[in-house]
Amino acid sequence: MEFSYDDEQNGLREAVSGLLARAYADSEQRRKVVATDPGFDEKTWSRLAEMGVLGLPFAESDGGMGAGPVEVSIVAEEIGRVLAPEPFIEAVVLAGGLVADLGTDAQRSAVLGALAEGSLVPAFAHAEVGSRWEPAARTVTATEDGGTWRLSGVKEPVPNGARADVLVVSARAEDGATRLFLVQGDAEDLTRTGHRNHDGTRSAKVALAGTPAEPLGEQGGDQTAAIEKAQARARVAYGHEALGAMETALTTTAEYLKTRKQFGVPLSKFQALTFRAADMYVSLELARSTVMWATLVVDSDGDVVGAADRARLQTSRASRHIGKEAIQLHGGIGVTAEYKVGHYTSRLTAIDHLLGDGDWALARLAASVDEHETVNPLR
Repeated sequence: MEFSYDDEQNGLREAVSGLLARAYADSEQRRKVVATDPGFDEKTWSRLAEMGVLGLPFAESDGGMGAGPVEVSIVAEEIGRVLAPEPFIEAVVLAGGLVADLGTDAQRSAVLGALAEGSLVPAFAHAEVGSRWEPAARTVTATEDGGTWRLSGVKEPVPNGARADVLVVSARAEDGATRLFLVQGDAEDLTRTGHRNHDGTRSAKVALAGTPAEPLGEQGGDQTAAIEKAQARARVAYGHEALGAMETALTTTAEYLKTRKQFGVPLSKFQALTFRAADMYVSLELARSTVMWATLVVDSDGDVVGAADRARLQTSRASRHIGKEAIQLHGGIGVTAEYKVGHYTSRLTAIDHLLGDGDWALARLAASVDEHETVNPLR
């Protein structure tokens, strides 16, 4: 497989890297941004739109750039590298991806065009209390009354749900099928209660009490499969964000070992510590190869769900290993609010629990073992 980037992709990486490096030159700048609502920098979001980043995966006819998952992965990795809190994956890959897959021409034009311009931020409201990363809706219901659809129930947590201008909401229709609906942020009978997550990002509790909604797409039927595929694409993108964060955590740790002295010599002179840093590098590269392979599967429209599960399992193991070791090799300073390593570990932990953690992915993969042919090692 070809894992190298072409000139245009390298140019995209350099442009996004330059913008985010200026916006979040140090951890103190990020702390200032996430300390206040909406938890990300609206100016940086607008600049990403000006660069065409927010419209990357969408068709040109919908106001996008017509790029693919490889370009999306480049942006996600640069976001992870500096822990940029902008909701790129949540808005573009997940919510925007569902609108691109299922929306009518008018819906795609209204949502995706405005998203690409930076004037609209969508969010996917799917998780429910008691659910465990399921692609189907359970407790939020959708009923049709005189040609108007109304939703009732609670979605929680909804990433960036308090800031979103429009919500893509999953609900169980009267026939038991899971359907998707568009709910405007200023709709009546809609209550959104935002809160801050441990990694500085924002989520919300979204309560719907007969809230008017617009069905996403023209056709009825169950849309669970589309939700599962969109979630899989997002898990792969989150894998790239984790790669960027893990690489920074490893680089920061390696530099610390070279400069911090104990007993008059740098910590890097202690063989046990360098071995542990080397193990961190191995975990990073194993995760990188798996996530990049999964991205190519998404690009070829193969078994996206299976590839995403494999990528999630590998990044889960690697992020826990690298985050833990980064803190321990730094010592007490690694868990202080003034030092960035702890913040990277916090974000890696949050990513691991978005859309399914490593144990969940492992259970799904184990359940499908019988579907594969048995290989006779003696032949």
